This record gives sequence, C-alpha cells and structure tokens, in this order.
Amino acid sequence: MLVYLRTAWRTFAKTNAAVRVIKKFHHNAFSDRFLLLTNVTISLGLSSAGDVLEQQYEIYCGELEKWDRTRTSHMAVSGMTVGVICHYWYQILDSRLPGRSLQMVMKKIVLDQLICSPVYISAFFITLGILEKKSKEEVWEEMKQKAWKLYAAEWMIWPVAQFVNFYWLPLKYRIFYDNIISLGYDVYTSQVKHTD
Repeated sequence: MLVYLRTAWRTFAKTNAAVRVIKKFHHNAFSDRFLLLTNVTISLGLSSAGDVLEQQYEIYCGELEKWDRTRTSHMAVSGMTVGVICHYWYQILDSRLPGRSLQMVMKKIVLDQLICSPVYISAFFITLGILEKKSKEEVWEEMKQKAWKLYAAEWMIWPVAQFVNFYWLPLKYRIFYDNIISLGYDVYTSQVKHTD
C-alpha cells in the first residue's frame, strides 16, 4: 500500500501544476524579500491557533461558555509582535555569532534565554495590555504575577528546541520551526494570561 501511495504521489508531483505552484510559493515566501511577512504571518496564525485550542479546552471543561473572538484576535496581534521581535533577533544573533559550532550554538541559546525571552514575554504582556486598554500599573501588576511562569516554562522547553534550531536549521526557517514548537507553548501562554 505504501509503495502504491509513493508511486501515486510521484506521478502526481510530476504532472500536477499545483505542486509547481506550492514550490514557487515556498521559494518566494522564504526569500529575503518576503521573509519578514512570512515570519509575522506564521506567528500570527499559530498564536491564534494556540488560543483557539486553549479556549476549546476551557469550553470542554466548562470554564468558558463560548469562543471569545476578541481574545483570539488579541493573541494573534501579540503573536505578530513576537514574530517581528524574533525575526530581527535571529538576524542579529547570526550576524554577531556566525557559524554552527557547538560553542556558538551554546552562546546563542544562553543569549536567547537571557535577552530575547524576557523581551518578548514583556512585549506579549504590553501588547495585550494596550489591546485590553489597561493602565501601565495594571500591565505591570499582571507581568509581576504571570511573567515568571512563562519564563520558567521557557527554560524547560526552549534550550533543547533552540539547539536544534541554531545547529541544524538555516536562518530563514527558524521562525517557522519556533512556531511549530511554540504551538503547545502558545496554548500554555493563553492559559497563563487568561487565568487569575
């Protein structure tokens, strides 16, 4: 059966224009010209998906009556903000610390955890505070209560994930990879943000 599916796919791939369109889209989307837009779109989409998954779980558990579109749109905008930050952060890291030696990868991981993680966790809360029309004091209080939970989770997930990211992946695929890994983290982020 598997051999039949492989043969069918190869035949389809050789003859179908859709595959050529997908390859062209991939080539353009991950080109230098469109990479920022691609990274922001991926971050926006997967942050939204993480919130939708969390809300569905809350509905299932009886903690939420119905899906809150505003909440998801706010999480999407925060994902967009983080996407921009990470896009430029990875470029800075690769320009300042070129190469993929074990020593360079470890330096990148440490800097990512000590510099970028606090920056984008702060950007997350500030973005949502602005969208929710909270005062500076309210945003600061929420950050004091909840940011440490996200930062602790960062140390559990991202050092290993970033080793794979920095050691094996080219720069243009890093945000895409981050967001695939981050989908589970985005569910947790939404839970921490929206739980008292």
